[in-house]
Amino acid sequence: MTDLLQDIADDDWQESDDLTDSPELYEHFRFIADKGQNLLRVDKFLHDRIEGVSRNRVQQAADASYILVNNNPVKSNYKVKPGDVVTVVMDRPRRELEIIPENIPLNIVYEDDDLMVINKPARLVVHPGHGNYTGTLVNAIAWHLKGNPKYDVKDPRLGLVHRIDKDTSGLLVVAKTPDAKTNLGLQFFNKTTQRRYIALVWGIIKEDEGTIEGNIGRDLKDRMLMSVFPEGDHGKPAVTHYKVLERLGYVTLIECRLETGRTHQIRVHLKYIGHTLFNDSRYGGNEILKGTTHTKYKQYIKNCFEICPRQALHAKTLGFRHPRTGEEMFFGSEIPVDMSLLIEKWRGFKNNYEL
Repeated sequence: MTDLLQDIADDDWQESDDLTDSPELYEHFRFIADKGQNLLRVDKFLHDRIEGVSRNRVQQAADASYILVNNNPVKSNYKVKPGDVVTVVMDRPRRELEIIPENIPLNIVYEDDDLMVINKPARLVVHPGHGNYTGTLVNAIAWHLKGNPKYDVKDPRLGLVHRIDKDTSGLLVVAKTPDAKTNLGLQFFNKTTQRRYIALVWGIIKEDEGTIEGNIGRDLKDRMLMSVFPEGDHGKPAVTHYKVLERLGYVTLIECRLETGRTHQIRVHLKYIGHTLFNDSRYGGNEILKGTTHTKYKQYIKNCFEICPRQALHAKTLGFRHPRTGEEMFFGSEIPVDMSLLIEKWRGFKNNYEL
């Protein structure tokens, strides 16, 4: 449950005067509307971005002058436009989870006084949340930097600049100063970072390369899923470019390049074009989606799932400009063992079986 939802659930919204009459307000959420953002009601805009909060609750927050756009209170029918800064404020601090430093090994690819680049293994949750309050990447970072007097793990101006899913492996950048986080955040917002992923998907993709476009938002029936909305104002614009690396029997190895960074973007976009990530249990990739009905083939797929017991997705490269020096930086990572073994197994399948 989000902090905002908990606060709204616990307390009735009180009508308030202009925000200047309030002794102090605390920012709980901040969103910057994309350059390509279509005009969209602010209550819909926030409903799509804050997990677990109802549109009615957002409307109540707007009525209480707790929804700001460019630092000015707005009503729920305000139309968000490109570049708008939308914030949710309250008259009490956000309820913070206690971040306990934990001695969890980190694969640090690069580190200086401004930032860290970490190669995250699969199965490691990035940030504490519902059901995962310890044992996360943030807990590990807190341990690693606990001797740094300038780093406060509870300071929202520091820390993770972006995230990847629990069962996705690969590269992440962490800001160690407020200036670094602001600068890196703008690079992600302006789409000047370089991010490439390696993915194994069900089915043979015929085109050597292509682009997937379509708004991504929470599924209208299942809030735990994301969906593509090709028409209308639901969701946020998303663009994924892909290139085929190898066609391996009933699966395809591809490289994906992101223009945007939506929740589950690669997973949802690939499912949308009929090529679900291999062994992506949330989106149905843990079923046999291509191939034969032979018993041996079913056993083969079962073995594949056991070799790589998670979605076959790896954030392989990450590039950006150093937030202080402006130097172009580029990092790469090896495909982890589980995915490498899976790819090799499919290469063997392609070479030994007539399709």
